[in-house]
Amino acid sequence: MEMCPCGNLKKCLDNDKKFSEKVTRAYIAEILVALEYLHDKNVLYRDLKPDNILVDGTGHLKLTDFGLSKTNVGESYASKTFCGTPAYMAPDVIKEIPYGKPVDWYCLGVLLYEFLHSQPPYIADTAEKMRDNILHGNLQVN
Repeated sequence: MEMCPCGNLKKCLDNDKKFSEKVTRAYIAEILVALEYLHDKNVLYRDLKPDNILVDGTGHLKLTDFGLSKTNVGESYASKTFCGTPAYMAPDVIKEIPYGKPVDWYCLGVLLYEFLHSQPPYIADTAEKMRDNILHGNLQVN
C-alpha cells in the first residue's frame, strides 16, 4: 500500500470536529464504492470506523484492517459472530442474530452521521448504555 501521510479519518475528525456536507458526500461516496467492491468479491468487512480509513496524499480514502473481515460471503451468508467496535455495531450483531452484508451498510450510515455531527449516533458513557441506545434507536445529540 502506498503511504497515506494524512493519517486516518479519526485523526481528521479529531482535528476538524466534523466535516462539511461537501466533504462528507465525497468521503461517503468513496467508502460506498469500496464496500460495493468488497461485497462484489464476497467479502464482508465488519469493522467500518474512522480509525480503519486512511487518507492518502491526494485526499482519497483507503480501507485498512481486514482482521474482522469474512471471505466467501454470498447473498445467503449469515453470521452470528459478535465482533466489531461497539459504537459502530449494527443491531443484528448486538442481538447475535444471523447477519450478512447489510451490517456494512448500517456502519456506513453511522459514519455519515458521525461525519456531520462529530460523534456516532448512539454514543454513551458505558458499553451497556450504548448497546441499549443502538437497540432502541436512542440518538445522542450533542
